[in-house]
Amino acid sequence: MRLLATLTTAAALVATETLACTRVVYHGPNATYLTARPMDFKDPIVSNLWVFPRGLKRHGAAEQRSVEWTSTYGSMIVSGYEISTVDGMNEAGLNANLLWLANAEYPEDDGATPVQVVSGEVPGRPGSLAPLHLSLSDATGDSTIFEWIDGKLNIHHGREYGVMTNEPSYDEQLVITRYWDGIDGRMFLPGTNCASDRFVRASYYVDAVVQSDDPRTAAAAVFSVIRNTSVPYGISLPDAPNLSTTRWRIVADHKNKLFYAESAMSPNVFWVDLKRLDFSQGARPRTLDLGVEGT
Repeated sequence: MRLLATLTTAAALVATETLACTRVVYHGPNATYLTARPMDFKDPIVSNLWVFPRGLKRHGAAEQRSVEWTSTYGSMIVSGYEISTVDGMNEAGLNANLLWLANAEYPEDDGATPVQVVSGEVPGRPGSLAPLHLSLSDATGDSTIFEWIDGKLNIHHGREYGVMTNEPSYDEQLVITRYWDGIDGRMFLPGTNCASDRFVRASYYVDAVVQSDDPRTAAAAVFSVIRNTSVPYGISLPDAPNLSTTRWRIVADHKNKLFYAESAMSPNVFWVDLKRLDFSQGARPRTLDLGVEGT
């Protein structure tokens, strides 16, 4: 629950009214699991890589009653505006991703208990708050999705919940997807950039692509899925909160502890091998400055 509270509290500061995304979990042979997402965002966003050691004291950044804890595992995260976490994986292979959910509604603060989730303003966008939902996936292929609907937390837990986009709520997305389960995806799939269409395409393609335990082949397969669900560069409509340009893509390999990144503005994919990072307690946090849009 500490991870849930902290990631949601922090990343709420970086979303705007024009954010979309798709998250998929790839289930390959021999316990090969990868999680991928494109970051779709209206404005150019400063996102850098940060490495945090074990034993680091953490705070949910929700003022005095925010949750505090000391990290058990080291982690590498993707920042948003250098004030929050939007994606990341720890050394045990637990991965977290935050996505936009327009119909999310957080609980009222009772003024007494520890703050579980808040929404904050985006830098440079006064009054712009962030409705979000959170996904977790781990090295066993397990997956959990957390959504706040009508002020209540809904949890979808199971390996079958490997795809997530945006609204409607996850319950409704599953109903839409069941309709498309009866249609041969090789013949026809919905092709727009809306969240429901991306959900259907990602659900079909993540199972249809080559299933491999070779790290490069598996990464190539899951990259091909999220490229298919990405939004072409330069598209962003003011009246469509879930339609925005894809800025970058990431793939987390839970088994091999590899973290791949690709900017829409760069022709190259690069990756970090978490097994070679120093996560020891007392090590200093480190950052890799990627510049605006990873250029």
